[in-house]
Amino acid sequence: MKKPLLAFILLFPFFQINAQEKISTRQMNLINWMEFAEYVPGQINTVLLPTGTLEPHGVVNNGADNTAPEAMAQDIAEELNALIAPTLNYGITGSMAAFPGAFQISEAAYRPFIRDILLGLAKNGFRNIIILNGHGGEQTKVLQEVAGEVANEVGVRTLVLNWWSFAADVTLEVFNEDGGHAGLNETAYIQAIDPTLVHKERYHADLATPYPATGTWSAVPFPSSIGLYKEGQGYPNFDQAQADEYFEKVNAKISAFIQEVVRKWDLAGL
Repeated sequence: MKKPLLAFILLFPFFQINAQEKISTRQMNLINWMEFAEYVPGQINTVLLPTGTLEPHGVVNNGADNTAPEAMAQDIAEELNALIAPTLNYGITGSMAAFPGAFQISEAAYRPFIRDILLGLAKNGFRNIIILNGHGGEQTKVLQEVAGEVANEVGVRTLVLNWWSFAADVTLEVFNEDGGHAGLNETAYIQAIDPTLVHKERYHADLATPYPATGTWSAVPFPSSIGLYKEGQGYPNFDQAQADEYFEKVNAKISAFIQEVVRKWDLAGL
């Protein structure tokens, strides 16, 4: 074997790593098709898909359910060696659909649309499709069902994560109390992303209502744009230091979990 060829073979892993570091963007919406082909699936086989909706969130932006998973994806994509798919901004809003600026997409429209998105990501060569979901309720159920169907049909690996539920222990660790929809935790996460999206001057406690215990009562529209998980807990405090700490710890937990799931998929040969 000639020495130049031997040197190239020995250095080839370095060139691969170096190439990954120089990718121009992690966002599918911004990358050129030729550069995409150079990286997917040979060097990148994981994609992050943020999903959310438009609905009221107390004193933060109506699109908080989109803002949060988008920022999360941007923060963790590099360490996961993943690309970021464009956010699905419209969702199955539910009991807050009547508030100004909210949108409600029917399940009949949402289910086939998210299915086609997942199939498109699989067709483009992604092996690991990670849905970072910013909105719960019926939307979570649909995402889980469709992701499972697509995984079994085309042989990809899917993971659906509701970040606020998965990081409930982080909420307790940072704030020493539970959170809520547009409550202490979600408001803090948005504040860490962009404080200008938080309108503290509009806040008052009557914007919040504790969610009902199972089987007690139900109201549509829900009477408040802040829903508390536990009575007496979860009111926003607008503490920037806590907000920044929460953002970092939530993202670290999400990233570590995704890496662990992918590692175990690989270990099992799935």
